[in-house]
Amino acid sequence: MADQNHELRKAGLKVTLPRVKILQILENATGQHHLSAEDVYKTLLEAGEDVGLATVYRVLTQFESAGLVIRHNFDGGHAVFEISQEEHHDHMVCLDSGEIIEFFDETIERRQKEIAEEHGFELVDHALVLYVRPRGSNTTRQDGTPRK
Repeated sequence: MADQNHELRKAGLKVTLPRVKILQILENATGQHHLSAEDVYKTLLEAGEDVGLATVYRVLTQFESAGLVIRHNFDGGHAVFEISQEEHHDHMVCLDSGEIIEFFDETIERRQKEIAEEHGFELVDHALVLYVRPRGSNTTRQDGTPRK
């Protein structure tokens, strides 16, 4: 808990029990680094913590403003949060399962920089999200209409 207290203070936030608990949940999100506010709330309920959903949203917004977390709005506008990392990475989102896969590719990073320079710009930041489906998955929905 001392690590979370230090991180909160360093970010300029007062140390409160809800903030510490929510930060712990985000840091310990094994296998699923991207959690929605509802995911965090359910985890708190399962642990017997008395923290409301509105508090979870408020704390996550404060964490985002302080640079502790990054908010992603992937397909469908569903916001998920992940702990800010020093290492840049991009994302793939599976349209069938909703799984989010993090990846880094030096060639893609280099080409993005080159493209910006070719157009007379300096690349400052970027976010790349690839929407994917498993190879060989059915290309039509259950009702027979084609998938996007």
